[in-house]
Amino acid sequence: QVQVLESGGGLVQTGGSLRLSCTVSGLSFDARAMGWFRQAPGKDRELVSHINWGASNTYYLDSVKGRFTISRDNAKKTLYLQMDSLKPEDTAMYYCAVCRVLYGSYSNLCRGLSASYWGQGTQVTVSS
Repeated sequence: QVQVLESGGGLVQTGGSLRLSCTVSGLSFDARAMGWFRQAPGKDRELVSHINWGASNTYYLDSVKGRFTISRDNAKKTLYLQMDSLKPEDTAMYYCAVCRVLYGSYSNLCRGLSASYWGQGTQVTVSS
């Protein structure tokens, strides 16, 4: 049974930092692309960042470039998102996604809600 579990969310002031973690079990972690998505109330879910299976390629949403850093530890089957210089507009539920397609990418094969395993989300709230 595949399990995807996020942690690390919370309430932080503008300019603060949080580190999100996502642990995965029940599948081959090191052969899969992974990503972080977020969804604010009344808005669509958006892709914040993704990393390929070998950690050689990463992508960031323009609004988080230079502030967020995605990384993965294949030995620990864990994905991270270091979030610095947080802004109120970063407030959202953050979801970890694991691509169902081996060696796929969130640039193509992993796109679409049905293409990933999802966690339950962790809430990030940034106060002004």
